[in-house]
Amino acid sequence: MAEPFWIAFGDIHEDLHCLSRIPDMEQAEGILISGDMTNVGDRAVAGRILDAIRARNPQVRALIGNMDTRAVEQVLKERGAYVHCRTVNLGRGVGLYGVGYSTPTPFNTPSEVSDDQVREWLEAARSELSRFEQTILMVHTPPFETATDRVGGGVSVGSQAVREFIESFQPTLCITGHIHESRAVDVLGQTTIINPGNFGAGGYVHIFLENGRLRAELLQA
Repeated sequence: MAEPFWIAFGDIHEDLHCLSRIPDMEQAEGILISGDMTNVGDRAVAGRILDAIRARNPQVRALIGNMDTRAVEQVLKERGAYVHCRTVNLGRGVGLYGVGYSTPTPFNTPSEVSDDQVREWLEAARSELSRFEQTILMVHTPPFETATDRVGGGVSVGSQAVREFIESFQPTLCITGHIHESRAVDVLGQTTIINPGNFGAGGYVHIFLENGRLRAELLQA
């Protein structure tokens, strides 16, 4: 198997026992984290998690999820890892854009925003992302009515704004999370969408760049 371009996972929730099971982390160009590093954690918790991941690969790009606090957000900013509402050049013609937080949940978690706010954040990405040949959208909340956003009973609880952006912009790849039970791969148009599920269950994504084209595989640690 070719070495991964980047490796992605999320929904860590302070459980890193699978970290040692992921091969090739040192060989990848970096690590993408799609949110929920903590369970309403403080700066110390966020720092320990980030340090453990950086011990395997120092190049980390991360979001906060709905279970992360502003303290977690601040740690990511201070350490240069935060990519919420940022366009990042990953090299070789690949651009990354991140949107953290989540749309409202029944649980009143620390970092929730309206779908209209998510839409505004996504729309701000269009012009800069258009400069790249291949694009990765990393968003904590999955797109509505896909295999990646279904809770018990098959009910879809994802973001309509994320779905609309994917349908209109067609990023090459969307890495998402949030809905642990929806570990899945789906497709909207030309966009591959992957939710690796909660990290404690071992889900992660290998992202490859072959002949100038991104592809990704959902794997199990």
